[in-house]
Amino acid sequence: MKTKTIVFDIGETLVRDDLYWASWADWLRVPRHTLSALVGSVTAQGLDNAEALRLLRPDIDIAAEYAAREAAGRGEHLDESDLYDDVRPTLGALRDLGMRVVIAGNQTVKAGSLLRDLDLPADFIATSGEWGCAKPAPEFFARVLGASQARARDTIYVGDHPMNDTFSAHAAGLRTAHLRRGPWGHLWADDLQVRKTADWVVDSLTDLITVVNEQSTP
Repeated sequence: MKTKTIVFDIGETLVRDDLYWASWADWLRVPRHTLSALVGSVTAQGLDNAEALRLLRPDIDIAAEYAAREAAGRGEHLDESDLYDDVRPTLGALRDLGMRVVIAGNQTVKAGSLLRDLDLPADFIATSGEWGCAKPAPEFFARVLGASQARARDTIYVGDHPMNDTFSAHAAGLRTAHLRRGPWGHLWADDLQVRKTADWVVDSLTDLITVVNEQSTP
């Protein structure tokens, strides 16, 4: 098998989430470290990150609060400072090696627009909000394969989240790279099921360049 396409998750794979959660803490008027600790707690329990907001406000309507933040001019924002340092050089190097580079993750419609505004070295960018389906649903990975323009076994999905990335992409027939980054990535990197289903566990996106080069070595 030779990789033709590499597909990247977004949050805590390409983009740091710390400022995202800090903005929610400021909006809800709670200390940033409190919400950060709660995100860590739900991560350890294998729950969705949004549960951290519900621990603070059990009756919260997240969609309504999201809309209120946008209306107040305090909504989603992405710029160069939100990207991890290895993102641009790695994506560019992979394209130079002949890889098709796709970005597809669980994010909003606005996040898709913000990512495209960053002019990343990628061939295709889409979010779950734009597709109308989200990980870990099989429908999401069917859309991923359509964007990949390659067979599942010739496509690598890269992400930090076991349920959303490693397990679900593996179940869809893709090869997977679990990234040891962010709360999920670090906490679950040595989990036996992650190790069983991930073709690679990497500490940096730059490790993917080695993965691709090794496949080209006779």
